[in-house]
Parts: sequence; C-alpha cells; structure tokens
Amino acid sequence: MSDLVPSAREALKDTLRTPPESLWLAPIRLGKLSIPTRRFIVGATLASADLAVSLAAIGLGDAAVDRGSAVGPPPTVFAVLIVAFYLGLGLYGGCGPSPCERFRLRALGVLAVVTVDLLVSATNGLGIGLLAAIAFSGILLLVLGSYTEAIVRGFLIHWKVWGAPAALVGCNAGNSLLAEQLLAEPELGLRPVGFLESPDDVDQPSRSLPLPILGTTRDLLRIDEQAEVVIFAARRQLAAHEAARHGRLPFAQVLVAEEAEDMQSLWLHTRTLGRSIGTEIRRGLYVARNLWLKRVIDLLVAGPLGLLALPAIAALALAIKLVDPGPGFYVQGRVGRDGRPLRVLKLRTMYCDAERRLEEYLENNPRARAEWRRYFKLSDDPRVLPIIGSFIRRASLDELPQLWNVICGDMSLVGPRPFPSYHMQSFDPEFRLVRESVPPGLTGLWQVSSRSDGDLNVQKAQDLFYIRNWSIWLDFYIILQTLPAVLMARGAK
Repeated sequence: MSDLVPSAREALKDTLRTPPESLWLAPIRLGKLSIPTRRFIVGATLASADLAVSLAAIGLGDAAVDRGSAVGPPPTVFAVLIVAFYLGLGLYGGCGPSPCERFRLRALGVLAVVTVDLLVSATNGLGIGLLAAIAFSGILLLVLGSYTEAIVRGFLIHWKVWGAPAALVGCNAGNSLLAEQLLAEPELGLRPVGFLESPDDVDQPSRSLPLPILGTTRDLLRIDEQAEVVIFAARRQLAAHEAARHGRLPFAQVLVAEEAEDMQSLWLHTRTLGRSIGTEIRRGLYVARNLWLKRVIDLLVAGPLGLLALPAIAALALAIKLVDPGPGFYVQGRVGRDGRPLRVLKLRTMYCDAERRLEEYLENNPRARAEWRRYFKLSDDPRVLPIIGSFIRRASLDELPQLWNVICGDMSLVGPRPFPSYHMQSFDPEFRLVRESVPPGLTGLWQVSSRSDGDLNVQKAQDLFYIRNWSIWLDFYIILQTLPAVLMARGAK
C-alpha cells in the first residue's frame, strides 16, 4: 500500500510527475538503462540538486542574520557534509524510501549538520546572532531541500529512471492491484516490470494483468538484470523458494507484501520474539504527551501566522462586502472532537441566500445533484460569489480565520477536516467514531493530496491512514505540502 496516500496521489507530485511539454527537458526520454547506470543517474541528480540548494540556503541564512564575530568553515564544507549525511541515510539509492520518510531523514541530516555547525562555530562563543543564523539556515535547508527534491523527483519519474524495477511473485488479484497502485504512485520508489508465476496461483485476477509475465519462480535467479527488487505476495512464497529462504537472491531488496488495512505502515517497529517477529502497532494520536506536543506546535505556528494574516483577512472581508452586501465572515457548524458541535469561522465566499440558490440548482440539474451526493461539493457552484468568491476558495483563503479556532484549542493545525453533520452522516458509524476521536485540523492529508477531487471513499481512506500512522513528522510533512497544494489550487472548489 502507499506509504502516505493510500488512494490518491499528492497534488504537488501529481503536477510534477508530468512536467509541461513546453519545457525543453520534456521531450527527453532515456532508453533502457542498466541497474548501476540508473542508480548513478538518480543519485548524482539528487546529490547535485542538494549541493546547490545547500549552498543557497547557507548563503541566504548568513546574509539574512549576522553571525557576529563567529567564523566557521566555508559554506562549501557544510554543503558537502549535508550531501554526505544524506548519502549515509540512504536518500540517493533510487528505490525509496517514501516521500514522508524521506522528509524525516532529511530533517535528521539537517539536524546533524546544524549540530556540527554549532560545535565548530562555538569556539568563538555562542551569540544570539550565531544561533539565529544557524537556525535559519537549517530551516531553509529542510524546506528548500524538500521542495527541490519533489521537483527533481518529478522529472526523474518523467524520464522513467526513478524507482527500482520490481518483479512481483504471484499472478493473483492481490498482486495485480499492488502493481496498479505502484504504477499510479511512482514516488514510492518501486516500478513494477512484470510478474513471476507461483505454484500457488489459485486466485487468478478477474481482469488481465497490467504487466507481462517474466517467467516462473524457477527463474528468480535469472531476472536480476530486469529487476532490482523482488516482491513476494506472502511469506509462504518466500519460504517455498530455497534461494530466497537462505538469502541468496541477487537483488538489492526482497520485500514481502502483506495486506493489513488495520495496521500502520509508516514508522513500523518490529521486535524479535524468539523465532517469531512481533509487529508493534502504535496509535500515537491517542497518547497524552503527543497531544500536548501537538498543542504546543499549534500555538507556536498559529499565533504568528494569525498576526501576519490579519491585514489580508481584513482586506478580503472588505472586498466581499463590496461584491455582496452583508457580513464578511460567517460561522458554520461542524462536528468536532468526540462529536461535540464546533463553530468554525470562515470568510464568506457565497451569496447571503446561498441555501436557496443551491436547492433550486440541484432541483433543476440531476447531474449536479449526483455530484453533490458523491462529493458534497460542486465544480460549478451557483452559490459562490463571482471572481472574489472563486479566488478565495481556490486559494483556500476562506480558511484563514480558522487560525483563531486553532489558537483557542478547538482545532489543530493538522488533522481530519471538520465536516458538517450532513457530511459526517454519509460515513458508516464505526468510521465516524474513529474520526471524531482525534482533534480536527485546519489542513490534512486530503487537502494536500486529492483535495476536493477525492470522493467519500478517498476521504475515509486518507483520514484512517493519518490516524493510524500519525507522528509529528507526518504533521510537519503535511504542513510543508500545504503551501504548494494551495498555490496550485488542485481540486479546490
């Protein structure tokens, strides 16, 4: 399954995966490459981009904040050091890890470089200017590096060199679905190239396989030039093959894909239990200390953001009143944590008689009525104010006043979006209980991926994924992806 988005690709990567054909790089298509050549191209491209970004980030940090009398090694040294840390952390292997995990590893690499910078520069004394310059450079390293990697990864996917060629053992429906998911989400770093027939292929797929059959399990030792990774559909298949069982397969990675919808897939921990392997299932979003940490981050981020956004909120409210006389804001009832009523503050983007307009429109347009029942949104909404309303909604600026809800503790920066009661009633009772057991968020996994393009099933899958796999790293990753998702207005309605 996907490491971050089980059912829909992220908005930024959606765009980057197919760069505009007007770009001069777009027509390039690399032919069939050997596995070492592919690894070299991917690693060298990522390392070169990181080297350039590191030099820029360190230079901008030093230019923006005065280090005082502290003099450290030249920026080139730290730029090379960050690339070396990333190399050691496995970011240049070309077969993963997943985007969210890569973000965490990048953060650890930046933290290591910042620590080295502090230790070296502290020989002249630690001043406020020095600490501020190092901290600012570190933030730029992480943010600019993450965005640059997403762009570079998009081009590498476009050139068909990103992702390790993978062979799937078993011609069954589960493997067919897995191949389709990996093909749809190439950012995961695995590119299926075909299947190997297994003796226990009794569950034949109802539709044709999306890729060719490379042979049988007897050919595992002869396909190492076609595949860099082999994926077994079950442990019994791995145990049935002698070379696989004894670790003699000539592949960079051997994976066992087990379907486990109710388990987490990010940050999974295993424990040795004698001759058995124990999988530790964590639910970090229900631990009190994690909720306190989440609350502290909410206040540290939402407070300054709210102050910076005040002038923009006031200007937009005035523009709304000029287009349609009435209040610039409105309060909408939503379902909050534990099912409690939640009053969210929003900029008004619709006519004052929006409900009457909606009823008339749905009554006269069966297609729109079907769209509303599936998404609870309309691609052509008659309620939205002309120009200003559409602009505010596409840029998600109507949500800015909800920073006040975050500051008050009614919401968190990241979490499942609070829905109106009629929207929540469309989900099954069991999912509603799970969804209402955690704090709702200003932004969430759905907002930075499919956004409004995802139907109820997509919303459910992404919310469950977030709740099961929560960590502070996942929150930081979603916050970082919110800006490009908003700027591109992918799926916003």
